[in-house]
Amino acid sequence: MTLTVYADRAGRLWRIAEMCARCAAALPDCRVLDTAPARPPAARTTEAAGKPAAEREPAGGTAEGRVTAVFSDHAPSPATDAAASSSPPAQPAAVPHARAAAPGAASRHAQQRGKIAQRIVPHDLEPDVLRAELIELGDAFRTYQQRPEPDLALLAELHERKARAFRLWADVSGDGSLRHEVTRAEKAAQTTRGMHTNRVGQPADDTTGGNGPLVERLLTRTQAMHARTVLDYAQSHAPHPAAEVRLAVLLLTLRAARAGTGNITGQDLTGWLHGDAEQVLQRLVEADWLRLPGTVAETMASQPEDPTAFTVPTLLPERPRPFDFGKTTRARISGWAQKVVGDRKIRKKKLGAATRLLALYTAAHTRPDGRLGRSEDDGIPLDQAAAFSTLPPDQIAEHTSLLVAADWLAESDTAAGMLCGQLAQRVLALGLLL
Repeated sequence: MTLTVYADRAGRLWRIAEMCARCAAALPDCRVLDTAPARPPAARTTEAAGKPAAEREPAGGTAEGRVTAVFSDHAPSPATDAAASSSPPAQPAAVPHARAAAPGAASRHAQQRGKIAQRIVPHDLEPDVLRAELIELGDAFRTYQQRPEPDLALLAELHERKARAFRLWADVSGDGSLRHEVTRAEKAAQTTRGMHTNRVGQPADDTTGGNGPLVERLLTRTQAMHARTVLDYAQSHAPHPAAEVRLAVLLLTLRAARAGTGNITGQDLTGWLHGDAEQVLQRLVEADWLRLPGTVAETMASQPEDPTAFTVPTLLPERPRPFDFGKTTRARISGWAQKVVGDRKIRKKKLGAATRLLALYTAAHTRPDGRLGRSEDDGIPLDQAAAFSTLPPDQIAEHTSLLVAADWLAESDTAAGMLCGQLAQRVLALGLLL
């Protein structure tokens, strides 16, 4: 028999016990304090009973109160008998201090309590690298939820790691429900990467590739598609071919796209059309494209605190719906168009309606790097840009040079029947991705 001391799994509590030598050898981190004398139990009992009560050592300690580790059999061990005549009395064996945690032991214990996707990670999950990955992913998702701003590229990467880890977990454990989590994570990663691409115009797993920093676009790809639909609608439904009329039709359509009605002020109209605002408004009313509750003069005098309600009959709900986007998309497209038309450098150069229509068209047909047109076309067909801007094709070069001077375009070229060029760096966020 041996007198032993051993710690619990966390290393916080020590226990003392008598056990056989084989059990002590099999118990991890067990320390032997003493070995019992190999004598018959009857002999030990007789010897202990023959001692006076005053000479018996108090169980569990000494007179001074110091804790000692002793056997329930108080007889000396063989080693003590051999040394009793030549050595001073041995000092009582002190209980050892709690063992220091091995490097990484605390983290391993914490890992046993890992949680991800409302699932507890088993403490005995093998291989260890899988358990560590699942716990780290759970912590990473919880950390991401505390971010003040979203990072869609990071979130997509986390979903992809989760899909890989859960697939391996399902293979190891044979739990079919884990494969459902794999499918969910893969779909979430794909959706998040699509959102990231729509937002910045570049795949989430792509680098800048030497094209400069990523640009967060004002409109997503889907919203950009709807914006180009509105541009086409304004081109085909303007009641007069003048550039000022088409510009007013575009901006008023964006305000009334959902219900066929909207609000307008005189300040809005003069900001869009300068001195031509009243004349353009009169043309639209006479063509019955626009209906006002009062006169054109009263509309021009309306203030932001009391705007004028207008109606576009062709956009009323009982008519066939030309657009299928929601109110949020409508507001964002309208904001985009007004940012282009009201660009500070375009206003400073006092560019006309035709040039501003050309600015809208170039911004609506760009690639992620700001180049005009699709990559396979390398530009915008000159006749299409001219038709939208109400300009003859041979005048496009003149108006693009005005946009270059206003720092709207970094460069332009109209050779070979294509309008080629690139948006200036300052307006890349207004570019609508094809």
